[in-house]
Formats: sequence, structure tokens, C-alpha cells
Amino acid sequence: MAESATLETLTREGELYEKLPDRKLRCYACGHRCLILPGKQGICRVRFNENGILRVPWGYVGALQLDPVEKKPFFHALPGSLAMSFGMLGCDFHCGYCQNWVTSQALRDPRSTTHAQEISPKQFVDLAFEHRAQIVTSTYNEPLITSEWGVAIFKEARARGLVTSYVSNGNGTPEVLQYIRPYVDLYKVDLKSFRDAHYRQLGGVLDRILETIPLLFKMGFWLEIVTLIIPGFNDSPEELQDMARFLVSVSPDIPWHVTAFHKDYKMTDADNTSARKLIDAAEIGLKAGLRYVYAGNLPGRVGTFENTYCPSCRSLLIERYGYQILANNLKDGSCPKCHTKIPGFWGQSR
Repeated sequence: MAESATLETLTREGELYEKLPDRKLRCYACGHRCLILPGKQGICRVRFNENGILRVPWGYVGALQLDPVEKKPFFHALPGSLAMSFGMLGCDFHCGYCQNWVTSQALRDPRSTTHAQEISPKQFVDLAFEHRAQIVTSTYNEPLITSEWGVAIFKEARARGLVTSYVSNGNGTPEVLQYIRPYVDLYKVDLKSFRDAHYRQLGGVLDRILETIPLLFKMGFWLEIVTLIIPGFNDSPEELQDMARFLVSVSPDIPWHVTAFHKDYKMTDADNTSARKLIDAAEIGLKAGLRYVYAGNLPGRVGTFENTYCPSCRSLLIERYGYQILANNLKDGSCPKCHTKIPGFWGQSR
């Protein structure tokens, strides 16, 4: 388990909070809006009240990796580019199937052996350039709860011409989204379910995510949505239809990725997701009116749902196999055949 004493030294005063009487404070980094008493932590376990001052994570990473942007997944953002990805420790949820539990649950689960590695924003961005990344990404734990550090890195990255992104559970607040908006280009939300009872099992509330997604779209982040399809948890046709209809109500141009669950962490009783189940979910999205629906992480087994097609003339625009780009026929962000503009972050200036 990550040593809390070390983590307490790798902090500084946060910006996303309000001071209250008796040295209490209210944190606005995530939808929990924790009321934190002196000497106590928020639900995330990494933001804490030190004598009336909110201390937040700073100056380290718990995970560092170079990934294809398609792995995040973003399919409508700089196809084929690399993303230098970092995570810190802690999360405001406690999902039993988390594939990044060694970082996200490091302060809750003694089996995690992840340690903090000190680094500066400049050192991190230097690494991104060394490995020819065009994008930097806050991921592997919940980026909202470490937004002050994320913004510090992204300021450096933006100043040097890099694109920035969050991979998040979407448990946001207007305050944190306003805070990060000047520095974050791309935003992926995990829409984990469309049932509040399921979200409460994971440590959240459905309404917070359903408030955050439209706000992200309205504020102009490039937004993509991912749903991990878990048999017996969120895979009923009715629930998938509810998710798809909600996304259409925000915008039919939001890409929706349905991805395959595999047994991990504490959830080993559910079946792994079949390719057929992913195809069925993707077809539900298309039938609901979404224009860009993708079935992910089962390369070569989901038919055409790895590719991007023009919604007007059905021309093949981007052909993929897993995280590989086999062909990119877009021309200036448009279909070369009928000239329909394809929504996305294709490299245009901010």
C-alpha cells in the first residue's frame, strides 16, 4: 500500500474548496462535495483538511505510460497519435472491477504496492516530447480529484503545443469543470450504468454523471463516452437503450464506445463480455440515433464497429484494428466523398 506519510508530504494547498467556520472546509473537486473536518480526509482519501487548509496531491505520479490515443479511447481525436499518460493515487469511487485498482485503490487496498514517483511538470512534458507524444493524459486514477496537479502539467504541455485530455468517471462539479476548462481539450467519461442503485454500489450517484455530461458538451470539451458492458450488471437492452437515448438528447454526434469486461480485481463472478453482446449494444446505440458507435477491445471480432463511417454517405473514413489505424481517409475533418463535416478534434487550432 502507498505510504500515507510520504503522500502527505507530496501536497500543497488546493484551489477547489471553500473555507467554512471552525476550520471546516467544502471540497469542489468532485460530485461528492465533501465537507471535511480538521484532520480528516475526503472520500477520495487524498484531499485532506490540515488545520483549515485543503491539502491536495502534488509533484508525483503513481503510473506513467505511453499509449495510443485509441486506447484511452478517443477515436475522434488525432487518430494514430501517442498519448503520454500519467496517474496519481486515489479515487472517489470504489468499483469492484477496476482495471487500474493498483493506483485508484492504493489507499484502500493493502495489496497495492504502487509508490509515488516524484516528478515536475517540465520533466513530464520533456518525457512526452522524448517519446514523440502529441497528447498528455491524466488517467489510471480519477483525474478530477487531482485537478490542481493536472492543470500544472497541462499548463506546461499547452505552452509547448501539446493536446491535453482527461479520462474520468464524470463525477464532476461546475466548479471543477470551470477550473480545468482552459487547460483540457479532450474529455472521456465512463458512463458505467443508467441505474442509480448500480452507481451507489460503485460509490457514486447517477444524477451527478448525468449533470456532468451535458455540461462538458456545452462547455466545448471534445467529449467521448465509454460504457464497459458487464454481463448481469448493466447489459440489459432496456438499460442500454436508456443510455443511448440520453446521449442522443445531449448530441447524436457524441461517440459512444461499448467495451468488453473481463474478470478483474474483485469482480470475478460475472462472465467476460462476448463479441455478440458488444455488437448488440452497438446496434442499440445506432438505432437510438447515435451517429458514431464503436465496439472496442475485441479486435477483429466486432464487424464494422471498429471503424468510422460517414453518417451521410457511409463511406469508410477511418479503418481500425484494435488500436491500429489501417487507413485514414478524412480530408480536413470531412468526408472526402460527400464533404460532410465529421465532428472531432482532428488537429485544428484551439
